[in-house]
Amino acid sequence: MDPINQNITANKRWTYLFFSFYAIIICVIGYLIGMYYNSPIMGLVFGIIIFAVILLGSYYGGQSVITSMSGGNKVSKEDEPYLYNTVEALSIAAGIPTPKLYMIDTDVPNAFASGRNPKNASITVTTGLVEKLNRLELEGVIAHEMAHIRNYDILIATVAVILAGTFVFLGYMARYSAFGGALRGGNRNGSAGIIFFIIFIVLVLLAPLFAQLLKFAISRKREFLADATGADLTGYPEGLASALEKISTMQKSKSKISNNALNGIYIINPAIRDNNSRFFSTHPPTEERIKRLREMEFIDSKNVTPLNNDTTVYKVGALPDNEKVAENGYLVCEKCGGYYKLQPDESPDDFEQCQCGGKLEYHDTI
Repeated sequence: MDPINQNITANKRWTYLFFSFYAIIICVIGYLIGMYYNSPIMGLVFGIIIFAVILLGSYYGGQSVITSMSGGNKVSKEDEPYLYNTVEALSIAAGIPTPKLYMIDTDVPNAFASGRNPKNASITVTTGLVEKLNRLELEGVIAHEMAHIRNYDILIATVAVILAGTFVFLGYMARYSAFGGALRGGNRNGSAGIIFFIIFIVLVLLAPLFAQLLKFAISRKREFLADATGADLTGYPEGLASALEKISTMQKSKSKISNNALNGIYIINPAIRDNNSRFFSTHPPTEERIKRLREMEFIDSKNVTPLNNDTTVYKVGALPDNEKVAENGYLVCEKCGGYYKLQPDESPDDFEQCQCGGKLEYHDTI
């Protein structure tokens, strides 16, 4: 088994542990609530029901909730042909259905994927991502999100957001109930009741912290895996490495996409103030991610040709022998013999010369 598949298998085990952890905590909370009200079994049953409802609701409706929370709007191929073509091409490379595409209107570049499986997934990007990255960098980011979809990271990320929000709500309700009971002088079970009540309060207050720490540990591992898988999809790790460099320097402390509930699912944490603490960070250090990507070798950096009119960088491969393909045409370098297949939204006039300095000639077929 290759390293990527080994990591996917390991991450699935972590997913089961993650869900089990949440289930145990919620059931214990329910049980202790039941003890406080002299009905522990009913409290346990109530906890199980609450967890099942939340889990099913987040599984089937979590994607819509997250998209709504992010402020993303659905876009079609007619709205964004350049972006849509990139997503379609990488979907084919990943062997998964083309995910739905959403866009957030902000100049801060970032992206995330959500959903429950490759057939029910979406990718959300900001307008700043499309405007500020060149084509290879954009491909790297989309491939990273496509990797999250293919590796089923989106399932745990989507459900985790909903469950984490549930813990925040339970903590709030517990504190409200506790203080209200204290003010009323309530004491249902004597000294034993007080002990269980204290345990319950401590558990509710600490559960979100433990849950977040577990989610952070899983998230960091999955980011490294998605980086590697994405680089494997494009065959060009430098594209994603360069994108991460740009995106990490363009985040703002207060922006439209900064949201405590969603920060962990973006490719770069939008809350730049949180990136100073490695222990509590939802993402591994960007410098470490870039370093690992640049240690990977797929495509020689010399086999790259720039699109000089908009500084977009495109890959150039070796000219194949006797290949006859009726497509949108090709640009062939007279000097190095490299070629580039034009995309549906591109024209030969968009290109000036090959990176090697050679003249590019248009050919219907090669």
